[in-house]
Amino acid sequence: MSSTSPKLALFEQFALVAKTLGHPQRLELIEQLGQGPRHVDLLADKLGLPIANVSQHLQAMRRAGLVAAERQGKYVIYRLASPDVLAAVQAIQQVAEANLAEVGRVVRGYFYQRDCLEPISRDELQSRLRDGTVTVLDVRPADEYALGHVPGALNVPLGELEARLSALDPAQEVIAYCRGPYCVMSFEAVARLRQMGFSARRLQDGMPEWAAAGQPVES
Repeated sequence: MSSTSPKLALFEQFALVAKTLGHPQRLELIEQLGQGPRHVDLLADKLGLPIANVSQHLQAMRRAGLVAAERQGKYVIYRLASPDVLAAVQAIQQVAEANLAEVGRVVRGYFYQRDCLEPISRDELQSRLRDGTVTVLDVRPADEYALGHVPGALNVPLGELEARLSALDPAQEVIAYCRGPYCVMSFEAVARLRQMGFSARRLQDGMPEWAAAGQPVES
């Protein structure tokens, strides 16, 4: 019989999850898988990493119970094991932003310079969608939009924003969102829209958090 106490045995498994999360590229993979299930080749392309590296990260994440996988034809499709994975990452982000000076410096120096206004909450956006008083922009790439988006949102990837201004009603406030609370695309979109005379704000987080909160999703 093992002499390891039940509590220590549990703590060892908790430490395995924490250790597995302790890599920036794995956190980025979680952000990507938060948009929807993906195969390794596409994830490698999104992150700009070799396929072998991404596969190794995913295998480690699978052993730690963070992702699940199934084969579809010639591809192995990965997805987050549960919404709890996103919640764990959010908790890490909140602790880091509250306690690490470098995180605060980056948030103030980059993100707040582009948007220091308070973002709109999920509940407020849902209410205003029902009233028809906002235009919602999903500024993610089209393939991510296709996996799931806020009902009625227009897909205007950041690189196409200036060319597609005619699709926006200047009389309505524009709400932009992307992959998550630290996704730079929504910050950049809001900054550009304001420079061009639009009233614009961000959603407080991104599509994965919207879906995890039980809000309606179109795909």
